[in-house]
This record gives sequence, structure tokens and C-alpha cells, in this order.
Amino acid sequence: MTSDLRNRLLLLLLAPLCLLALAGAWLDYRSADEAAGRHDQRLMRLLPALADSILSPAITEEGEPLLLLAPPVEEFLRQNGGTSGFSVLDLKGRVLLGDDWLGNAVPTTQVPEFHSVEHDRVLYRVAVQRSHTGAGELVVALADGSDPRQQWGRQMLLRVLLPNLALIAAAALAIHWAVRRAFKPLVELAEAVERRSPRDLSPIDEAASPAEVRPLVDSLNRLFALVNAQAESQRRFVADAAHQLRTPLAGLQAQVEAWALAARGGAAGAAGAQSSDLMPDVASARVPLAQGAIVLGAEEIEKLRQATRRTSKLAHQLLALSRADARNLDALAPQSVDLKALCESLLEDFLDAATAKGLDLGLEVAPARTHGHGWLLRELLSNLVDNAIQYTPCGGTVTLRCGMEAGSAFLQVEDDGPGVPEAERGRVMQRFYRLPGSAGEGTGLGLPIADEIARAHQAELALGQGARGQGLLVSVRFAA
Repeated sequence: MTSDLRNRLLLLLLAPLCLLALAGAWLDYRSADEAAGRHDQRLMRLLPALADSILSPAITEEGEPLLLLAPPVEEFLRQNGGTSGFSVLDLKGRVLLGDDWLGNAVPTTQVPEFHSVEHDRVLYRVAVQRSHTGAGELVVALADGSDPRQQWGRQMLLRVLLPNLALIAAAALAIHWAVRRAFKPLVELAEAVERRSPRDLSPIDEAASPAEVRPLVDSLNRLFALVNAQAESQRRFVADAAHQLRTPLAGLQAQVEAWALAARGGAAGAAGAQSSDLMPDVASARVPLAQGAIVLGAEEIEKLRQATRRTSKLAHQLLALSRADARNLDALAPQSVDLKALCESLLEDFLDAATAKGLDLGLEVAPARTHGHGWLLRELLSNLVDNAIQYTPCGGTVTLRCGMEAGSAFLQVEDDGPGVPEAERGRVMQRFYRLPGSAGEGTGLGLPIADEIARAHQAELALGQGARGQGLLVSVRFAA
């Protein structure tokens, strides 16, 4: 944008200079043309005097007429010595008197004619007329090499073009320097905005901006304030909603777990009692309400249990997503995070879930550290491991890896589950999107949360295929 403005301003400033140079050349030519017109008139007035200078009809032994130059002609030749000439020709075009180089075609009428002749690198304006003289009808010619119109074309390069081109070139350099200096604050403002983090919506310093662009800066600051207020409102809503949901959901989940335990205990007791009439509904739990009780079967309790777990997980993920989106992460000083210790801790947390499903949860770690927020990186890895355990079939393998490669730290979670088709790998990064026909009851937030946290740490999250041609390999590579 600034480059386009600079070029446009440079063009707008140089165009008038070029027009002025052309106008100056045209005026110079007009001035030369007017002066040349006066020279033509002078030559035309001198031709009769030159014809009258041939006084005697006698012809000399050399065959030339006698010539006594009239005072006006003599004065003209004296004043313009070296740049003037004359000649007297007979009707056959032969030069009888004067300069031989002035020989030319004989006019057919007595009307004065004008033409140009170049001699000794001087361009002459020549006036020719067929006249009656004392020696009979002859042709007289006068030449003037000081005609400004004749010299203008030759001198235009030195007098007009070169000075004007030099002036335009110097003006272009001066204007370019001045425009560049004038646009420097605007360029710095554009670079400062471009270098900003997408999360940085703080106002721009108006005092550091030129007065001409302060209205634009003020408008940008108002826009930043509106966007920041809207984004902050959305973040607060998601965070508050997720936080407020966690407490009742935790209580509901605890109650459902108790019902499930009671239902399983009742079923076990019923198996011991066999045909006893003391427990008429052995696979159920009685839920007390204000007006009575609702009897839930074990299958309904299990469905309710899964629903509450899924809702609790969704609230937790929404809160994690809100934290990962928060702009105040830029204000928190990053710390050194031990990725090896993080992987070992996550292995302990998910070992029971993997064992319950019959999965081989392995660890391949090497010392690796990176700068960031440990609690967010833990959330990132937790989502990846949870996804791997959820979608890997029973008897499968899930492996956690970390280490250093080419000077940068990395995290990897690999499984041998169904994987993600290459065509779908971009879409699974979208929030709440799940692959058609996916098993389990996921929320579609695990990978988007991990990707959001990775981008907040200037890291790249990539999806690939497992080592044995099946499953999914999720890699997070941090900047060196």
C-alpha cells in the first residue's frame, strides 16, 4: 500500500515537471519561430538591394557581371561574417558571383523562395529570388546562418532536452527521498501492525503517528477496542459457563456413579438370593423424588452414567479451549517445561484407562525441554492420549514419545487404530467435527484444542500415518 502511494505521489509530482519542460520547449520553439520569421522578412527585403547591386550590363572578360554591393547588403554581410553568404546565378543555375555552395535550382517565378542549406556544419536559411538586374534577369540568393529556428533543432539537445532531463532526474531523486522520509512513519506503523500477535489488540500509540494518519489510527484503535471487548465477552462466557457447569456435573456424576454401584451391588445380591422375594427388582436402583420414586434399570443407569461423563468432559474441554484462546497468555512469562517428565506423568494418569481396555500404553522418551506453559502442554498431550485410547480397539498399542530432533523438541502420540484419512485431516482440526462413523462418544474438541495450544506455543501440530501403515501419528514440533 505505501509503495503504491509513494509511486503515485512521485508520478503526480513528476508529471507536472515533464509538462512544464515540454511547455518550455514549445515556447522556446515558438520564440525561435517568431525570430526566424523576422529573419526571413529581413532577407526578403535585402534581395532587391542585392539585385540592384549589379550595376552594369557589361560582362567582364571572365564572363561575370559587375557587382557593387549596396550598403544594406554590405552591412548585413559584415555583421554576420562567417554565418552569412550571397550568390548571383544565371538562369541555368550557374554561379556567377558569390559563394559556390549557394547554387540551387532556378525559381520559375519572381516570388521569393526560402530553403535550408548545410555548409561547414552550419545550417543556413537561404532566400532566393529571380530578379531583373542591370545585367539582365538573374537569380540572387542570400544566406543567414544565425537564424534561431535553423539552430534550434541542432541546439535543442543541449539547450532544452539535456537541462530539462537533468532537472527532472534531480527532482525525481529529491522527491523520492522526500516522499520516502515523509512516508517513513506510515511504513513503521504498517510494520508494527503486521508484527503484532493476532491476540494483541492493544491500542496503537497515536503520538508516534503522523498527524495526517491519526484519524486512521484512532479508527483502528476503536475497532481494536470493539473486537477486544467482543472477544473478551465470548471468552468470559465460555469460561464462566464451563466453570459453572463443572460443579453440578461433578455432583451429578458422583450420584450416578453411586446409583451404578448400587445397581451392580443389587444384581450381585440377587444372584446370591436366586428366588428370594425380598428383592423383586435386582438389577435396578430406586431414585427418591419429591412425590415418590423412579426405578431405573442397570442399562438406563449405565446410559446416564456415560452421558454425565461425556457432558463433564465437554465442560472441561470448553474450559481448556477458553484458556488456550485467552490473550493473556502473551502476558504470562513462559517457563522451561520438561517434556520427558510430562510424558511420564501422563502415562501414570492414563495407565488404568488403557489397562481397562486391554491396550499396551508405551513410552519412548528422551530428555527434551521447551519454553511454554506447562499446564497447557499437559492439556495438549492429555487430549492426544485420550483420543488415542478412545479410538484404538481393544488389544491395540498407544505410544508416547518425546525428544530432540534438528535442534527442536517434539512430542508424538502414535496408535494403531483406524487412523484419519488424508482427505479428512484438515477437517478434523475444526471444532466439533467428527469423522463419519466414528466409534465412541467424542466431542470433536480434542484435536482442535491440541492444535490451538500448539499454535499458542509457536509449534506445529501435524497428522500422519502410523509406523506400520495403519493408525494415526500426531506430531507436535516446537520451534528451535
